[in-house]
Amino acid sequence: MRRRKICFLAFRSDRSLSLIELLIVVTLIALLVSLLFPALMQAREDARKASCKLNLRQLGIALMMYVSDYDESFPNDGNPYLWWGRYWRWLLMPYLGLLQKHGGDQLKAVSGNAGVLLCPSDSVAPVRWDSTSYGYSAAFYHSPEQIEQMSTEDLYMRDPNNYPFPNITQTLSSVAHPTKKAVMAEWLTNHDPEFKVGWWDWHGGRNYLFVDGHVKFLRATQILPAVNGYPDINLTRNGIRGKDIQ
Repeated sequence: MRRRKICFLAFRSDRSLSLIELLIVVTLIALLVSLLFPALMQAREDARKASCKLNLRQLGIALMMYVSDYDESFPNDGNPYLWWGRYWRWLLMPYLGLLQKHGGDQLKAVSGNAGVLLCPSDSVAPVRWDSTSYGYSAAFYHSPEQIEQMSTEDLYMRDPNNYPFPNITQTLSSVAHPTKKAVMAEWLTNHDPEFKVGWWDWHGGRNYLFVDGHVKFLRATQILPAVNGYPDINLTRNGIRGKDIQ
C-alpha cells in the first residue's frame, strides 16, 4: 500500500512539472509575438510606402511622356480644378494603359491596372476621394505671378466661369529647381489620422514626386511654407520657379 502511494505521488509530481513547462512555453511565445508584432507591422507599412513610391514613379514616367508629346508643356486642359485627383488623371490615363470603360468616374469603371492610382494603405478606405490617392500641383498650370496672388480658397471655387485665375500652360524649361519642386504627392489620404490632412496641415507626412522623377517620403514640417502658409505644393512660393524643400 505504501509503495503504491509513493508511485502515485511521483506521477502527480511529473504531471505538474509538464504543465509548468507548457505555461513557460506559452508565455515565451506570447512574449516573442509581442516583441515581433510591432516590427512586422512596421515592415508591412514600409512595404506599402515602397509600393506607393513605385506608383508615383510610374505616374512620373507617364507625366514626362505627356510633356514630351505636348512640346515640353505640363498637363493643362483649362479646368481650374485640374489638381484634383480625377481631372489630371484623365489626361495621363492613356500613358498608364488605362481607359474609361463607361460613364462615371469610379476606378471600377477603369480598364487596366488602376492600382497605380491608389496608395496600398488606402485600399480599404470607405471613401476614395476622386478615386486616387495623388494630386497634381496647381503651380504647373498657373503662372508664378498667379500663384503669388492665390489663396487656399481659390483652389476650391465652385464656379469655373468666375474663376479669377485662368489656367496658363507651364513648360519644363520654366522649372528652376527640378530636384526641389514637387509636381505630385499623396493628398487627403485617409488610411491614417496623421496622414489624412492633405497639404494644408503641418502634421504627418507623405510621398512626393519631384520634377526630376525622384520620389521621397517627407514629413510636412520638411516642406517649405507656401503662399498660404501651409506645406502646400499647389501654392509654392514663386510657383513653378520655386522650390518645396531646401
